[in-house]
Amino acid sequence: MTVRTAPTHELGADRLRSVRALLDTAFGGDFSEDDWDHALGGVHAWIEDGDGIAAHGAVVMRRALHRGRSHRVGYVEGVAVRAGLRRRGLGGAVMAELERVIDGAYAFGALGASDEGAALYRARGWQVWEGRLEAVGPEGIVHLAEEEGHVLLRPAAGQALPDPAAALAFDWRDGDVM
Repeated sequence: MTVRTAPTHELGADRLRSVRALLDTAFGGDFSEDDWDHALGGVHAWIEDGDGIAAHGAVVMRRALHRGRSHRVGYVEGVAVRAGLRRRGLGGAVMAELERVIDGAYAFGALGASDEGAALYRARGWQVWEGRLEAVGPEGIVHLAEEEGHVLLRPAAGQALPDPAAALAFDWRDGDVM
C-alpha cells in the first residue's frame, strides 16, 4: 500500500475525476459542488489499486481567528475509502500523510467529522473542539452552533491547540462552512 501525495494542480484531470467519483460514491450522493471545491487547492494524499482510487484525503489552508490572532490551519477535506476496502488501514495511512503536511506547514489541523468518521480521527489523537465556533462571514461574525461538537482539532508538531475558553472563528466559504 503506497500513499502518494501531490498538490491539486499535479493530479491531472483523469485522477481528479477518479477522486471525485470516489467521493460521490462514498458520500452516497451527498458530496456537493461546494464540497468538491473545498477539497481543491491543497495537498492530496491517495492510494490507488488496480480498480482506481482506493482512498483519498486532502488538506487545504484556512484561516482561523483566535484571541486576536490569525492562524494558518490545515483543514482536512474529502476523506474517503472505497466500500469493500474500509477497516483495513487505508484511511489511517492517508491521514498519516495529511498529518505530516499539517505538522510541517500549519499551526494546527481541523476537520468537520461525521459521527461515522469521528472514531478514526479520535483514535489518531484529534480532539473535539469544546469551545465556541464562529465564522467571519459577509455580514460579520456568525455563530456556528450546529457545528459545535463536530469539529476536531489536532496540534501541529510542537505547538499547542487554541484555548477553548475563547471562540475560534474560521474564514467564510460557500456551502458548509465547516
